[in-house]
Amino acid sequence: MVGCCRPRLSPELLRVKVLNSQVDIRIQTGQRKASHLASCGRESRSPPFRSLGAVASRVGSPSIGPGNINTSSPLEGALDSGRFISRYYVLPGRRDQLLRQCVGSKHQDSQTTNCSRKHGTRNFTLAVMNHRRSYSSSSAYGASTSAAVPGSSPCRAFIALGSNQGDRIAAIEQACREMEARGIRIIRTSNLFETAPMYVTDQESFFNGVCEVETTLGPTALLNTLQSIETGMGRRKIIDKGPRNIDLDILLYNNIKFSDPRLDIPHKLMLEREFVLRPLCQLIPKEYPPGSDKKLSYQSYLESLPRSNTPPLAVTPLSPHLPPLNPSDPKRTTHLMAVLNVTPDSFSDGGKHSPANLAALAETIRTFIRNGATIIDVGGESTRPDSAPVTKQEEVSRVIPAIRLIRSLPEANKVAISIDTYRAAVAEAAVNAGADIINDISAGAMDPNMPATMAKLQKTVMLMHMRGTPQTMTKLTDYSAYVAPSGGTGSGSNSGLINGVANELMERIRVVESAGVRRWRIILDPGIGFAKNQSQNLELLGNMHCLKEEFEGLRDFPWLVGTSRKGFIGRITGVTKPNERVWGTAAAVTAAVAGGADVVRVHDIEEMSQVVKMADAIYRRDDLGRSMGI
Repeated sequence: MVGCCRPRLSPELLRVKVLNSQVDIRIQTGQRKASHLASCGRESRSPPFRSLGAVASRVGSPSIGPGNINTSSPLEGALDSGRFISRYYVLPGRRDQLLRQCVGSKHQDSQTTNCSRKHGTRNFTLAVMNHRRSYSSSSAYGASTSAAVPGSSPCRAFIALGSNQGDRIAAIEQACREMEARGIRIIRTSNLFETAPMYVTDQESFFNGVCEVETTLGPTALLNTLQSIETGMGRRKIIDKGPRNIDLDILLYNNIKFSDPRLDIPHKLMLEREFVLRPLCQLIPKEYPPGSDKKLSYQSYLESLPRSNTPPLAVTPLSPHLPPLNPSDPKRTTHLMAVLNVTPDSFSDGGKHSPANLAALAETIRTFIRNGATIIDVGGESTRPDSAPVTKQEEVSRVIPAIRLIRSLPEANKVAISIDTYRAAVAEAAVNAGADIINDISAGAMDPNMPATMAKLQKTVMLMHMRGTPQTMTKLTDYSAYVAPSGGTGSGSNSGLINGVANELMERIRVVESAGVRRWRIILDPGIGFAKNQSQNLELLGNMHCLKEEFEGLRDFPWLVGTSRKGFIGRITGVTKPNERVWGTAAAVTAAVAGGADVVRVHDIEEMSQVVKMADAIYRRDDLGRSMGI
C-alpha cells in the first residue's frame, strides 16, 4: 500500500494497490506532485488477457477494482499510444478516486503514456511508466456486473439494427463494418426483416435485424461508440422515432440489468416490438430476459404479441439492380435464373456458349432477358458427376469475358449476375468484373479460402448441399445416420434424407457465418442431383416445405432449386437427350415452386417462364399464405 497526499483534491488519504507489475504512479494537481513506486510479485498464471491491475480506495472504504466498479454514468477515456491501450474510470460521487488499467502493454523504459480528463475545475493526469507485461487477468478481481473492464473477458451483447432511408441494406452493412473497425466483434446476425413503422406511422418501412457481438466496452462506452457511428453516418434526429438512415440500439448486455439517464438494459420497449423480437428469436429464442422469473422466453413473448396486419417479411438482397427476395411473403414472385455455361463439356449445353464468340453470346443473353430471366448464372467448369476439374486460370479465362459482356449490355441493367464456382479466387475475380452473387455448389467446403472470401466480398451467396466432389458424390448417398429414432422427432420423411440435408446445410451456414457472412446474405439450395440418387431427388422435391418450415435454423432463408434437364428426369420420362427434357423439367419446376422455392435455375427460359407464372398463380396466393399461418 502506498499513501499520497492530494491537497488540491482532498485531504484524505488515497491508497493504491498495484498487482503483478512494477509501476510509477504520478498524480499531478496544479503545481504539486506526489510520486510513489510500488512493486508486487508476479504470478505464474497465463490467461489470454494481459493487464496491469490497480485498485484505489478511501481509507475505511471497500476497495474499488474491476470486480466492483460502479459505472452508472462513468467517465471513460481510452488512449492508444501505439504500444498499448489505456482506460480510466471516475466513479460518480467519488470524482477524486481514479482507476487506471493498461491492457496488453509492452515494457518500454523510456515510454510514458498520459491520459487526462477534465471534470469540473479539476484536471487529473496519470502517467504510467516503466511497466512490465503482466500475465494475470483482471478477472482475479471478479466479474463486473455492470461494465466490461479492459483486460477482462469480452462481454456478449445484442444490438438492434434499423434503417428506413436511402439504401437500407447498404446502411446496415456499413454500420456493421464500422462496429468491427472499432473492435466490436460481430459473432452472428439475424435475417433482415422489412417492417411497418411503429409509433410514427407516416414514414417509409424499415429494414430491421439484430446482431450478436463480443465487446470489451462497458455499456455506456458501447452506447457512445454506437452513437458516434450513427453520427458519422449522417444520422440527424429530428422527430423522435421518426425516419432515420441508421439506428443502433443496445438490447441486451451480458445478461445484466443496467440503468442510467441515457441507457436502460434490457431495452425498455423490446418486448413489445415484433421487429425486435422476431430477429432476436433467430439467435436466442429460448433465453430469458435478465432478472425475470424465467417463465417466458423471448420466443414466448414473440408468440404472445397480437397478430400484425403487416407482419415483418424477411429480405435477402440480390443486387443493386433488383428488389430483394422476400422468402416469407406468400405472394412473392419466383425468379428465373438462366444457366449460361461457357464450357465445352457441360452435360446439356456444352460448347453452345463460347466466350470466343461474343456477338453470339450477347444475343443469347438478350434472349434470356426478353424471356424473363432476372438472374444469369455464369459457369466455367462442369460439375456433372465424374466431370474433370479445370485449372483456376482456365475457369477465369472463360467466365470473366462473359460477365463483362453482360454488365456492358443496356438490356441487362436490371439483371443480377451470379458466378457458379467453388474457387475463392474465381469468385473474387468475377465480383471484381461485375458479378453480384456467388453460387457455390460446395457451400464453401471445397476451397478453404471461400468462406473468408465470401465475407470479404460482402455479396449474396448461394450455399448448396453436396457431399464430396463431383468425382465422388455419387457414392455418398447414405443418409441413414440421420434417421429419427422410433417415436422421436424429425421431418415428414423417415429415410434420414431431409434431416441429413437440413443438418449438413446448417453446419455450412455456421461455418460461413463464423467467417463473417451475414445471415441476410445467404440463399440455400437442397442440391438436387448432388450426392442424391433418383428416389432421393424425388423425396427432396416432395418435401421442400419440411426444409423451410420444420427446422428452426433454416427458417426465413430463400431457396434456389435446380432440376433443369437432369438425369433423373430423363430416366423417369425416357427422354435421353438432355435438351429435350422440357416437359419433365416443367413438372419438377412446378413442384419446386409449390415447395417454396424463391429462385429456379433453368436452361429453357421461355418455356419455364410460363411454368413459373402458372405455378405462382396457384401456389403464391395471399389466402393460401393465411391458411398456412404465414
